Amino acid sequence: MPMNPAEIITNAKASGRRSLDEASGKRLLDAYDIVVPASTTVDGPDALDTALASLTPPFAVKVMSPDILHKSDAGGVAIGMANTAAVEEAIRAMQSAPAIRDSRVDGFLVEEMAPAGQEIVIGAIREPQFGPMIMVGLGGIFVEVLADVAFRLCPITEGDARAMLGELRGAALLRGARGHDAVSEDAIVNALLRIGGADGLLMAHGGAIEELDINPLIVSADRAVAVDARFILADDEPLPETDTLEDPPAVFKPLFEPETIAVVGASSTGTTIGNTFIDRLRETGYSGAIYPIHPKAESIAGLPAYPSLGETPEPVDYAFIAVGADRVPPMLRAANGRVGFAQVISAGFGEVAAGKALQGELVAAGREGGCRVIGPNCLGLHTPRGRVSFAKGASMEAGSVGIISQSGGLGTDIIRRGQIRGIRYSGLLTVGNSADIGPNDLLDFYLADPATTVIGLYLEDAKDGRRFARILGTADKPIVILKGGRTAAGQAAAASHTGSLAGDDRVWDALAAQTGCVLTETLDDFLEALLAFQMLGTRVERPTERVVLFGNGGGTSVLATDYFAKLGLAINPLGDATFATLDALNLPPGTSVVNPIDTPVATLQIEEGKVAEKILDAIYASGEADAVVMHLNLASFQGRGPIDPLDNLIQAALRTQERYPGQAHFMLVLRSDGEAALDDIKRKYRTRANAAGIPVYDELANAARALRSIASLEQHRRAAKK
Repeated sequence: MPMNPAEIITNAKASGRRSLDEASGKRLLDAYDIVVPASTTVDGPDALDTALASLTPPFAVKVMSPDILHKSDAGGVAIGMANTAAVEEAIRAMQSAPAIRDSRVDGFLVEEMAPAGQEIVIGAIREPQFGPMIMVGLGGIFVEVLADVAFRLCPITEGDARAMLGELRGAALLRGARGHDAVSEDAIVNALLRIGGADGLLMAHGGAIEELDINPLIVSADRAVAVDARFILADDEPLPETDTLEDPPAVFKPLFEPETIAVVGASSTGTTIGNTFIDRLRETGYSGAIYPIHPKAESIAGLPAYPSLGETPEPVDYAFIAVGADRVPPMLRAANGRVGFAQVISAGFGEVAAGKALQGELVAAGREGGCRVIGPNCLGLHTPRGRVSFAKGASMEAGSVGIISQSGGLGTDIIRRGQIRGIRYSGLLTVGNSADIGPNDLLDFYLADPATTVIGLYLEDAKDGRRFARILGTADKPIVILKGGRTAAGQAAAASHTGSLAGDDRVWDALAAQTGCVLTETLDDFLEALLAFQMLGTRVERPTERVVLFGNGGGTSVLATDYFAKLGLAINPLGDATFATLDALNLPPGTSVVNPIDTPVATLQIEEGKVAEKILDAIYASGEADAVVMHLNLASFQGRGPIDPLDNLIQAALRTQERYPGQAHFMLVLRSDGEAALDDIKRKYRTRANAAGIPVYDELANAARALRSIASLEQHRRAAKK
């Protein structure tokens, strides 16, 4: 009786093997209806006639050895054997090969040759944070030299499998390009699903499989055959699983709207982080009770002080703790169930090897004391709705962007640089090591929070990656991620910064492709994508593809056209009717009314800038634009007359959008040369445009990347609806 899949793996492990021999691996594939060549195993070159009687030549012969991973390099593969004599000769030659002669040999696999076709590679790894991840690519040079592969996290859907094939640069070869015979993409999709689908091999046994390599999978016009298969076994350690909080808005309300705050680490004689935080609370207009905690002081900063967290006049919603790491666990135990959330600013925990045990003690102490721990190794909380912020000069104007940051310093940058751009926050929490409360918990909160419409994350790891992926996959709000540690050097920095391991670049690219989250590479791109989503939202029923550029600066427009096109945003010529409408305006010489629409300052000054409304009206009425990007070189308007047309240009854009609601996204690019006077003007008009719901960017390339973020999410959601 053939062994079931679990037995194949269990028996291999019981014999001390870290891998499956090829015959066992193919039996495992066969159990999941992956086509493998008819085969038999033999001990040596003797009595082959009987062993091969049921097989049809030509034959392939392969050595089976736990010591040899790359059989071809060792001389352990022979193909095209026409008869048993040729097989016998091949086996004897293998037995004489030095690399094989000196290795343990379990026998030889003899199998029928697969019919000719396109070589495909299907692989999988057990990713430390996210679990099984599947790969597909074209064989030969495409995978070995060009690395032309696509990845997805398991389980995959049929849509995922087809999208993976579509991402391959050599995908056209599957359809018969350049003289190649077309092959069955359905057969490849079927193989991918049987390996990585919801009912596939990896979902059933992925915990026991460290690595899988089917190379090649030979695909013809009607089928796919797994010619070679390698399985590396894992220790089968379970991936981390974290509990999902019930009713996140209720759970986190005391954090984001605290009525009582305790500050641990303020001094009565000097200025500490705790003292600075008290100052911040006063600057932001926090109206709740503030309780400094100090073992000896009677008052701090004009406020009565208390010896411990368990001795305040009333329970504490939020405790800000900035004292030596070893002092924190006893303080939390002393809270006696009277603290809801404790944010531990202190470092010296899991981000360093010597502090890992202390971090575990910290979490345990928090649970014993009845509170949830945020951090450690972080900076604090920014919540306009609660009038609390750790960042100096932070705006208390409530907004709709919720932020989770594993870096405290970057959290400060996000607040300050974001608010200059016009971003307004519903909340920002720095979570540092995420020893207790982590990004997944806060994602659940922001997704359920009515005040939050856009979510941004700076992450260095995902901890419970499977829960993280599930949350992203069901999210109904735009999620923008800035991922730290996507390169080997970055991963090393991340490990020393917050005590976390960063995921591999391919994992995050796969995550973005599957879930629709927006993955950014720089802080500027992160903030500008958030701004676009905050101001513009998404239009799933009509994903952004066609863009009209309108402004002054012909060379700038030409360069921008190339850049937008590179991002998949088309700058197409306007239709004949639209061109005729614009041409009928009889605009001054030097004006070009194709796309991009190039309008010198003299044109934009007509009717004190109100001519822009006629141009925009023609564009919107045509229905040819999914987005309109107006760009203005501010220096060109200086010294050109007593009338500043910029306000009129902005108002023209607003009136046009009111007449054509939902017709096209609108962005404004205000370019300057860095002169202080021009930057002041830019700030003035940015404020006015933001107040009207128009996002403003410094350069066309910035606007293009932000618009690409919107377009990618729109397209993903539209595809998901089909």
